[in-house]
Amino acid sequence: MLFAVTTINYADRATISIAGPDIKRELGLSAVQMGYVFSAFAWSYVIAQLPGGWLLDRFGSKITYFFSIFLWSLFTFFTGAVGFFAGGTAVALLFALRLAVGAAEAPSFPGNSRIASSWFPTHERGRAAAIFNSAQYFATVLFAPIMGWLVHAHGWHSVFYVMGALGILVSFVWLKVIYGPKQHPSVNASELQYIQEGGALVDLEGSKPDARSAQPSQVNTFACIKELLGNRMLFGIYLGQYCITTLTYFFLTWFPVYLVQERGMTILKAGFVASLPAIAGFVGGIVGGWMSDRLSKAGYSLSVSRKAPIVLGMLLSMSMIACNYIETDMLVVAIMSLAFFGKGIGALGWAVVSDTSPKEAGGLSGALFNTFGNTAGITTPIVIGYIVQATGSFSGALVFVGANAAVAIACYLFIVGDIGRVKLEKSLIAK
Repeated sequence: MLFAVTTINYADRATISIAGPDIKRELGLSAVQMGYVFSAFAWSYVIAQLPGGWLLDRFGSKITYFFSIFLWSLFTFFTGAVGFFAGGTAVALLFALRLAVGAAEAPSFPGNSRIASSWFPTHERGRAAAIFNSAQYFATVLFAPIMGWLVHAHGWHSVFYVMGALGILVSFVWLKVIYGPKQHPSVNASELQYIQEGGALVDLEGSKPDARSAQPSQVNTFACIKELLGNRMLFGIYLGQYCITTLTYFFLTWFPVYLVQERGMTILKAGFVASLPAIAGFVGGIVGGWMSDRLSKAGYSLSVSRKAPIVLGMLLSMSMIACNYIETDMLVVAIMSLAFFGKGIGALGWAVVSDTSPKEAGGLSGALFNTFGNTAGITTPIVIGYIVQATGSFSGALVFVGANAAVAIACYLFIVGDIGRVKLEKSLIAK
């Protein structure tokens, strides 16, 4: 279910990139203006992370996540109506609706992390996190060709109508099937014992919100945030996620424009071509999770089993810089596929968050992690927009993205240190 919902999540994020070339032309936007439109989602997504984490800890993942899915899908649906307006009004509405989508999606990944922490033992959590995280690539594999066809056949507005309606439907499926481990109607005692003894926090998710058991009543929220940010291991993880997410937002925003503008493809062809690196990223995500859990079962420490795939993956991701020196389109697609295969292998951040977050503040820790990561959603589209407008090409943009992969490696090798669950100071936990 996490995989399915995250697929819809990332498909709705990517609607703007697939529709981007036609929106840019219809509204007469420059590269810099388009960069700001691309970044709108991330501004509110980042700002709403801590409130989203608080809501998860306060009301639980089931109900908070339901409203998250429903609202982001509703705002996506409304985005299709922007085409009925013109000029500055259309641009303002487009920006405002993308802000609304970002705010509504804020609890999604911290919610994924909480649910993974409650349902999966430590030695299975890498694969679990890799599977739901790989949905970001599967979303492109499945929906980029469909959205490309919709833009080609029915105009860019249709993409938002179709994806918004689909998300609203999925939100009610979520409400029907999601339970905490102890409340699930099909769970048995041996399964519950197995996951609990393996390190799963089975009491984290209840069947319904209960103010008396709400997590924020157990911690001093602002002091807890200060404590988390002051932890060197967590800060290194948060900073590394910013760098890794830079790759994600290049792919979600400018990559289809790169294929159309730099490589001369039609939007229909770009929609299909964009799915090839996404397939590689999806496979890489599964491989990374399998590799991490395999190392863990073989007796390697949690630090080695999580760091090794991340470092290897980021090294492979840096290969995208080679596209600046290649003319053949198919070879460019192959190199991009290798880069996103690597990005998939290295996308284990949410498994690391599940391993390290204090049990009293899983939502807050996940929200901080996602705040750092998705700040890249603000900076990446804007920086690339300025680079493209100043230079007239994407060469500098690919160097910028590859350099972030190198910094992510440095974070995990030199800042993070040993990976383990953080214990809060007793003074931060209410009696």
